[in-house]
Amino acid sequence: MVGGAAIGDDGIPRCPWSTTTAEYRRYHDREWGRPLGDENRVFEKLCLEGFQGGLSWLTILRKREAFRRAFAFFDPAAVAGFEEEDVRRLLADAAIVRNRAKIEATIANARATVRLREQGTNLAALLWRHEPRGPSVPPRATGDLPALTAESRALSAELRRHGFSFVGPTTVYAAMQALGVVNDHLEDCRFRAVALEERARFEPPV
Repeated sequence: MVGGAAIGDDGIPRCPWSTTTAEYRRYHDREWGRPLGDENRVFEKLCLEGFQGGLSWLTILRKREAFRRAFAFFDPAAVAGFEEEDVRRLLADAAIVRNRAKIEATIANARATVRLREQGTNLAALLWRHEPRGPSVPPRATGDLPALTAESRALSAELRRHGFSFVGPTTVYAAMQALGVVNDHLEDCRFRAVALEERARFEPPV
């Protein structure tokens, strides 16, 4: 261990959660905490975090490609057009998490995303409006990571006002971490600096 980070077999210090499986390591190194402003990717992440409730993220990560195929690669306009026959198709798809409430919430969230567009904004811009102000304070150990924040509570409330569901403040905070709205790589994790550099070059959507 270096500080709170764990040293991998390649000698690189990482957040300890990422060292348990090869899938977590790839996700941590290539995606987690990197800023994204593409609306489809933001929609996907929010939906998958909703599906994750009660399960491990590893379960969702291993099913992610199947989710993408099942949900039209998370194109909100396409998913917004899903009807009851699509719900039945999804409930029969063993490659994804077959939960009617979460499936129906994903369709409802797609329709809410389309409504946002019609109102002159987009989901990614709404997300980035809740980026914390001021410098990012690096977590020193795994136990320092919050489950939710004032910003995630505010974002959750705003999403609900727009008709989104399965977007509680803890779920929303997990998405904020993954999408780079906050940088929760540990202080001694090699990839904290990578995420900071990418954020410095990133222009948030408006």
